[in-house]
This record gives sequence, C-alpha cells and structure tokens, in this order.
Amino acid sequence: MKIDKRGRAKYKPSLDLNIEEIKKFLNEKIEEEMVLHDLKYDLEGTLHYNIGKLNLVSLFCGAGGLDLGFELAGLQATIGDDEALEAFKDKKTYDIVRNQSVFHTVFANDFFKEALDTYKVNHQDHVNVLNGDIRKMKEFPDADIVLGGFPCPGFSEAGPRLIDDKRNFLYLQFIRCLIQSKPAIFVAENVKGMLTLGKGEVFKQIKEDFESVGYKVTHKLLNAREYGVPQLRDRVFLVGVRNDIDFNYEFPSPTHGIGEGKAPFITLEDAIGDLRESPGRSYEGSFSSIYMSRNRKKAWHEQSFTIQASGRQAPIHPDGVPMRKKGVDSWEFPDGEENNRRLSVKEIQRIQTFPDWYEFCSGAEEGNMRNAHVDKVYKQIGNAVPVMLARAVARPIAEWAKTYVANNNKVLQ
Repeated sequence: MKIDKRGRAKYKPSLDLNIEEIKKFLNEKIEEEMVLHDLKYDLEGTLHYNIGKLNLVSLFCGAGGLDLGFELAGLQATIGDDEALEAFKDKKTYDIVRNQSVFHTVFANDFFKEALDTYKVNHQDHVNVLNGDIRKMKEFPDADIVLGGFPCPGFSEAGPRLIDDKRNFLYLQFIRCLIQSKPAIFVAENVKGMLTLGKGEVFKQIKEDFESVGYKVTHKLLNAREYGVPQLRDRVFLVGVRNDIDFNYEFPSPTHGIGEGKAPFITLEDAIGDLRESPGRSYEGSFSSIYMSRNRKKAWHEQSFTIQASGRQAPIHPDGVPMRKKGVDSWEFPDGEENNRRLSVKEIQRIQTFPDWYEFCSGAEEGNMRNAHVDKVYKQIGNAVPVMLARAVARPIAEWAKTYVANNNKVLQ
C-alpha cells in the first residue's frame, strides 16, 4: 500500500496486512477498477478476420515478442518445424510464408507509442494497431485467442511491491475483453513476483477472476533458458481454455538443459559471440551504487542475467575479467570501469531471441540516437516475452488449432 511518507522509490511500503485485510482491500480495488471509464475507442468496421484460421487479439502487445512467437508456432504447425525456423532467419523469406500460420492477428493494443511503431514495422499490414488506454476501449473485437502480458511493475521483485499500485488491476481489462470477445483460449504472462505479492492473495484473486468468467485456468512458472533462450528469466504464464472447448492445455516440457533428449543450454557465446567486433549501440553512462550492489556479469559459457526494461540496468558484456565482490552489496570491476560496457541493443535483441531482422523504433530522428532514445529500445526489448519462450508456450495450442481448423474449416466464433 502507499503512504504519504516519501522514500527511495517515491513511496515506502506500509505495514503488513493479514490475509483477510488483503482480501478486503483487493475486492474494494476491483470494484473501483470495474467502474466504466470514459469509453471512446470504437473499432467497428476496421477489423480484418480470416475464416479458416484462429483469429487473435493482442492486449498490452508491446513490441510484439509474444505475438511473434505465436505466429511462428502457428507456422511450424502448418509447414513444418525446420522449414519455419529456416524461413524465420530472413525477413524476405519469412514474409513470403508467414501468412500460412494457423494464427491470424486481428488487433493489437498498447500505450507505449515507440513499441507500437516497432510492432507495425515488423508485423503484417492487416493488423489493426491501436495506441491508447485499454480502459477506454468501448468494445473489444471478437477473437478465438486473446494474448497479453498485462503490466507488471507493481508485482516486480526489483522495485517497491505495492499491492495497490493501479497497474496491478489492469488484468481486469483483460477479463473485460474475455467477457466481450469470448475467445476459446487466452494466454497471459507476468513476472515471478506476482505469485508472492500480498502473501499470495493477489495471484489467487487474479486466477479466480479469470476462472469466474468461464475458463479452465492452468499456470506455471517457466525459466526461459529451458526453452532455448540464452537467459535466466522466470516468468508466470496463465493459460485459460473456455469451459465448453474440448482441449486440455499442458505446458511443454523443457527442451534444453541436462538430461536425456534435451539440447544443451544456449550460451552467450552461442547467441552473441559473433557480435564481438560489431555490437552496435549500447547505453552509456556511469554505474550507480544500486547497479554495483550485485554481480552483473556472466561468462561466455553461461546464460545472461534477466534482460530488464532499462538500458542503465542492462547486464555487462562477458568480455574481460569477472566482477569481484568487495563486501555486502558492493561489487567492483577489477580491470576498471572503462574496460566494461553494458550489453548492446543488438546483443539483448539476440538474447531475447528476436531475429536480427526485427527492427526497433526509438522515436529518434536519423543520427540522433542519444541515450534517451536508446533507452526506449532497451525498454521495449526488456518488456517483451522472449520469442522462443512464447513459441514453446504456443506450440500445444498451434497443434490443437491445426486439427480444429482441418476438421471444421472455420473459426470458433
């Protein structure tokens, strides 16, 4: 909760609440959030559906990592794994075949203008892309699938964990979409901290709210490195299947790691080793005491720390001497700060498993890429769902969708 006393992160957390107090507080906040806002966005007549595919609506889409992973999984289901992955390496080749995916995106929304510019540059022209406050949506489009990583700053363990952060309740707009759009399936993603905020009551309430509108909901905490992402990144996924749909979603087993049948973890050497001589632009500036409070540097044979939505907080490039601990919450660069740099935009793009052809917009004019503009790109990439993690979550849905479409030759609506 917030109190008037200002602290390091604008507000300090208040005293602990017991379970019953948390429940009461959450219910009051939910009632407040569900009061209709000044609705003004009306999409009637601007949507392009594709009969014979599963039509997809994307909320809080950001730069489009979750959407791209779904599209790729849907393409693998129709043209084959190897063929789709090979095409994915080159934009011209991928653009020729991407419309064969079993998924067809109809609508995408976010409040972050530069992220939506990125989305529009990299996704197909038929997608209706809206830059605006989701709370002002008059009516959501019909959909077979709804995706969304609703905002998570209030849940994050990296900052002040405030149960009354207004962003914690944007998931209710996701539920409003489910009520109006009636999709067969939804997929939501969020940070690990959502599971423990408010002694677990926040997540319990969220899951119950999703179930209450007619969905069988399953959830799982996944680590991205177990699905071919060169990064230690824990994220919670919730998958809901409408009660009348004959499909039991099961999360995919890890494909990478130690054990029979698993591929080796993807390392930093595998992902960005070829960029040593041409890493591209990176965030520049001094390292704060908060940054230097822990190790920020992984070795070439390891996976990256989590890519955050901030250039200033980007991990250090693997080259050179490992960081050294000086004391409690204090680390240093033994070979000097001047010999260490943050991972570049191009490198974190690879670590988040976006293809090299994916173009990120910063709002900058040509040749004017200052730190502030570069940071907007770090924010987009850090906020995104790693494409290959999204693909893994989507694969069971894509295989079911292929069978459904083949048997019915129509969308679910």
